[in-house]
Amino acid sequence: MSERERGWWYPYIFLGMLGLVVVVNGALAYFATSTFNGLVAENAYEKGNSFNKSLAAARDQADMGWTVDATLTPGASGHGAEIAISFKNKEGKALDGLDVQALADRPNIAGVERRIVFTPKGNGQYAAQVDFPQAGQWDVDFLASGDGTTYQMLRRFVIP
Repeated sequence: MSERERGWWYPYIFLGMLGLVVVVNGALAYFATSTFNGLVAENAYEKGNSFNKSLAAARDQADMGWTVDATLTPGASGHGAEIAISFKNKEGKALDGLDVQALADRPNIAGVERRIVFTPKGNGQYAAQVDFPQAGQWDVDFLASGDGTTYQMLRRFVIP
């Protein structure tokens, strides 16, 4: 029986390592193309183009100089609460005659949003009773409109 040369198996180690690299790269390529496609938002181009309009609307709202104060008073039982909001113009005069609505939503749970309609209480004050289904943080997006102007504000409240 003849003896093999020393190191006869070195080419097989090289081929084995090359095969391992090919298999790993193939697996990575498969997972890269079959999982998350990188799309964060539908119609991202259009949303990006409308961003300047949103900035202009925010500047216009700031130029109005309104003073807006929103408070939440928890109810006696359950997760009910009263949300009160007041509006004053640049000169400090109460703004009556607005149509005030809001959308309350949990920042981390989908499908539990609540639409809120406020009733005028006079002297620029508006209030609404809301029965929240769960305790925790709620984002309330207020929208007030009247006399051709709109005002939007987002506040986060904690419901006990």
